[in-house]
Amino acid sequence: MDGSPPRTILVAGAGIGGLTAALAFAVHGFRVEIFERAERFEAIGAGIQLSPNATRILRRLGVLDALSGAVAPEAVVLRDGASLKQLARVPLGEAAETRWEAPYLVAHRADLHAALLARASEHPGIRLHPGTTVAGISFENDGVAATAERDGRQEKAAGALLVAADGVWSGLRQFVKSSRDSRSTGTMAWRALVETESPAGRALAPLAPPDQVTAFLSPALHLVVYPLRGGTVLNLVALTKGEAGAGSWASAIDTGPLERAMRGFALSLANLAKAAKPWTAWPIHAVDPDGPWTDPRGLALVGDAAHAMTPFAAQGAAMAIEDAWVLAVLAAGSPDGLPSALARYEAIRRPRIRRVVRRGAFNHFTWHASGPVALARNLVLSARSPGRLAADFDWLYGWRPEG
Repeated sequence: MDGSPPRTILVAGAGIGGLTAALAFAVHGFRVEIFERAERFEAIGAGIQLSPNATRILRRLGVLDALSGAVAPEAVVLRDGASLKQLARVPLGEAAETRWEAPYLVAHRADLHAALLARASEHPGIRLHPGTTVAGISFENDGVAATAERDGRQEKAAGALLVAADGVWSGLRQFVKSSRDSRSTGTMAWRALVETESPAGRALAPLAPPDQVTAFLSPALHLVVYPLRGGTVLNLVALTKGEAGAGSWASAIDTGPLERAMRGFALSLANLAKAAKPWTAWPIHAVDPDGPWTDPRGLALVGDAAHAMTPFAAQGAAMAIEDAWVLAVLAAGSPDGLPSALARYEAIRRPRIRRVVRRGAFNHFTWHASGPVALARNLVLSARSPGRLAADFDWLYGWRPEG
């Protein structure tokens, strides 16, 4: 790995953000070395929503052609969790493709990762180093040098830029002066997968049809249900207050807090806390987006490493995908060199990230509202047509990389 040319980009982390960054830089003429601490890739996690602002980029990179099992839902539907009354419907499907010129998809996270990995593996300008951790970096006159550790041995890798895509608990964030640490949001994400033809899946069918994304709202939590893998599986994710350890999905966890939170739902939904087992739980941590993301000498944070956010706007992965594309375009096209490109990356991305974070906070407030606030929410939603509801997302889903 020594002696890499200055047009080499180093990427730490082979998740969604890291692999997207690798592909984006490669299609702009860079050589890319990806370092991933995991020895092999496992099908962890569950569902992921890919709005048009993300699929537009994935389509350009050829990833959608390799993505299997993704579903294009016909709508996002909001329902009151207690009465099951429909509160709002945002049309998707062909309407999304027409309005935003890119599809709205839901997919298993492992399937998206496999598609990204397949595209990266077949690109001649990308090399993947599994089981390798970037343990340290140093800045040199012509770029950055990374210390890569594998099997107890250390090697040096040199490049023009190191892209840190190592997630919310990033070990490389510390190398950006005055960067912000991750913090607990006090929110837990509970996830389960149920087969559509299972008893739990059949019980859900009248309430959350397998051709749409359905969100059930209550003061204690909200539950989102949508199809995966061609509609054969339903993804369930519930967001509640709570704390737990950090760092990995839990394979076995006490679901008592979830069961208690779901008591405010209609009985047919509340029963899912037991019927849909096993559940996994994940503590939601966030990173203040106002902290710095770059070092002009050759380091850039992307995705959760830079600005991990709560999932209330379903945009965490989409923002990482956007980050990766914008950073690659700027690095390839900046006439003033890399420091200028990194400064522009922060200047361009930060206002959008802030707006997405605000949208997530607004969703959290309104979706978990109670009393008069919930009544006002329901009245406002009932007065808005599906078209007007869709128009509220033009700024988000209609975003274009060339803009």
